[in-house]
Amino acid sequence: MTAKDQRVAVLMGTRDGAAFIGEQLESLFAQSWPAVDLWVSDDGSTDATVAIVEAWRSRWNKGSLTLVDGPRKGFAANFRSMIIDPRIDADYYAFCDQDDVWEPDRLESAIRWMEGEDIDMPLLFCSRTATISQTGIPAGYSPLFRRPPSFRNALVQSIAGGNTMLFNRKARDLLAKASARTDFVSHDWWAYLIVTAAGGKVRYEPRPLVRYRQHAANLVGANVSWKARLSRLGRLFQGQFATWTDSNLRGLAVNRDLIARDAALCLRLFIRARRGSTFRRFSLLGKSGVYRQTLMGTLGLYLAFLSRRI
Repeated sequence: MTAKDQRVAVLMGTRDGAAFIGEQLESLFAQSWPAVDLWVSDDGSTDATVAIVEAWRSRWNKGSLTLVDGPRKGFAANFRSMIIDPRIDADYYAFCDQDDVWEPDRLESAIRWMEGEDIDMPLLFCSRTATISQTGIPAGYSPLFRRPPSFRNALVQSIAGGNTMLFNRKARDLLAKASARTDFVSHDWWAYLIVTAAGGKVRYEPRPLVRYRQHAANLVGANVSWKARLSRLGRLFQGQFATWTDSNLRGLAVNRDLIARDAALCLRLFIRARRGSTFRRFSLLGKSGVYRQTLMGTLGLYLAFLSRRI
């Protein structure tokens, strides 16, 4: 088997995506990596989404195209259903949204990085995104993160969108095992959290490899403006971040056996910090070493922690 015979399973979650899914499918078809199996889990579309996907069957010559019914419990549950599905078998796996546009080397860039790494280690690749308007006009970029990806970051921040992620079989097996035990808030944050918790390696690529389409129906905004960044900090103080963190910690609690020693120590300090007095919270949070990617974000984290909003 040559390198380019290795298969990528693209896991696409759909729901009422007829307006943009055609352009996304064109960008998947144009991928430089030749062996791509497309797995589409439709979460109850009432528009032409399913018909558009079905029409691609005769054209899709990069591999198999499989369309299944999703669980109809939201986007996170839809991606979870694909993560744990034993029928999906490949060398690499990539999450995919229905309304983006991928750069032609989106898959190949990730695989080339992984080819230079230890294949027996869980590997996760993600990247920055370019943002486009509903009509495809360039509208900016996601924040450029410079601090290294790690569990200490993953505990308090999701570094990249699932639409940019590709992971190897080792990471998929890890995610499937962990995800079978719990649900989660968001598949991208969960993937970052579990891979780093288990001692895996994450690559954050500063070059945008996905054009993220910003429109009214999007579940999550692009967070490219200062207004969006301030809104994100506001969620720290409104308690929403605490709710998400509670969910992540419950998921980690039922997966203790998968967590590496260094990550487990950080996790224990973080949990103790959430329960302590004001002084203890500050002290233990510092000892845990957790951080967000920007100075403003880390300062906001500490302030929210001291005010018991996390």
